Amino acid sequence: MSSAYSAAATLRPDTRQQIAIEALSKTKPISHLATDYEVSRKFVYEQSEKAKLALNASFEPTIADEQVLFHLPITKSWLFQLMLGLVLICHSSLRGVVELLRDVFDIAISASTVRNRLNTAAEQASAINVAQDLSLIEVDLRDEIFQCSNPVLVGVDAASTYCYLLKLAEHRDADTWGCHVLDAVEQGLAPTRTIADAGSGLRAGHQAAFGAEVPCHGDVFHLQHQCQSVANSLTRQAIGATTRRQDLEQKMAIAKQKGQGHRLSKQLTLARQHEVSALSLARDVKTLIGWLNHDVLELAGPALAERQELYDFIVAELQFREAVGGKKVRVLRKALQNQRDDILGFAQVLDEKLADIAQQLKTPLLLVREMCLLFRKQPTSNAYWQAWNQLQQKLSGQFHPLYEAVQTAMRQTPRASSMVENLNSRLRNYFFLRKQLGPDYLNLLQFFLNSRQFMRSECEERVGKSPAELMTGESHPHWLERLGFKRFQQA
Repeated sequence: MSSAYSAAATLRPDTRQQIAIEALSKTKPISHLATDYEVSRKFVYEQSEKAKLALNASFEPTIADEQVLFHLPITKSWLFQLMLGLVLICHSSLRGVVELLRDVFDIAISASTVRNRLNTAAEQASAINVAQDLSLIEVDLRDEIFQCSNPVLVGVDAASTYCYLLKLAEHRDADTWGCHVLDAVEQGLAPTRTIADAGSGLRAGHQAAFGAEVPCHGDVFHLQHQCQSVANSLTRQAIGATTRRQDLEQKMAIAKQKGQGHRLSKQLTLARQHEVSALSLARDVKTLIGWLNHDVLELAGPALAERQELYDFIVAELQFREAVGGKKVRVLRKALQNQRDDILGFAQVLDEKLADIAQQLKTPLLLVREMCLLFRKQPTSNAYWQAWNQLQQKLSGQFHPLYEAVQTAMRQTPRASSMVENLNSRLRNYFFLRKQLGPDYLNLLQFFLNSRQFMRSECEERVGKSPAELMTGESHPHWLERLGFKRFQQA
């Protein structure tokens, strides 16, 4: 290998571009350029030719709007695929499909025909849904969404976002939830734990289906949202108290000029007392909720026993402020008190995983816990890197294996039913066009959401894969092909 070729191989793209520009401008002879950049003349000519091709391509005439790009064979099968795509991909209504076929393709078709084709596809989709093995689900998430006052029961796999339950029901009581969960059990559903909100019917149905063998942990998201709502409400009340005090002070100033200040003195005194009380309550509750979020409910946190002690302290402090805070603080305190064991269920799971890691890597549990707490700090902070260096000195060669093991354990320990909430937000885009859903449409929608591939995701491992592929680890044909269609491809 020549030295000139070696130098050319290491050139950056911007340097190659500069060589091409100088060659085209002809400011220097080719031999001089080759000498300056320590490359061969052949290499300079190659870069110049690439630049010429790119320049010519940029000035080529664009294709006319009326020029035929390709021919599309319009068959009944293709039209049925288009109907499915418009409804499922584009969220179109049935009448929207009818209007598009009429205006763009000059095809007259009725909404009943579109509905019949959807029902036919729904039968095939239902068979695929029922045949799916659900034994691979370890942590399942459940929730309810409403359509025209009718509950839709939803169940999702936490790891893959696979939707294993999407049923329209008349009620959301224990019997309804229990029956649908048992149907999923017949397909192999056997999770190690479940995460759900505090819905009584949902939890009673879970108890009827699994008993005490499978715990139903609480959803951290809903509780945090309730806490934040109370804190915001108390803050608004405090701001209102300040505004009322300021208004009274202005009125008092005017009244004093008229020698009538005594008429407002009592009101102003009470307003000042109320303001101090409201500001103190809002500040205290905000602080307590901050401790709850960052010290108790944070995934990278202390052991379960310490979390429980802090949790009970926060509940006791809220109870102490109920006399001033009123109904809102009392309702929040009861919610926290009644859900403690369910909400902190994730902490027990994480503690068990950290104990297993300590045993497998033969590392003291205290150091494993320190590694867990490392993830509470921001990677851009000095505190993070100081803790990093201290742990690396203590662990030496075991640092990186322990870091990866703890990170994996935390990633696989969900605290909230966020995935099912995300699915509900996507379902609403399909529900708002329809007053009545029907089981067939939900079966088709469940199949489509499980079979379509993620175009983008914050989790890189999900991009280009469907929830079904993520759950099973096996690829499957395109969702249209799974329904028996042959997709169109350009020649």
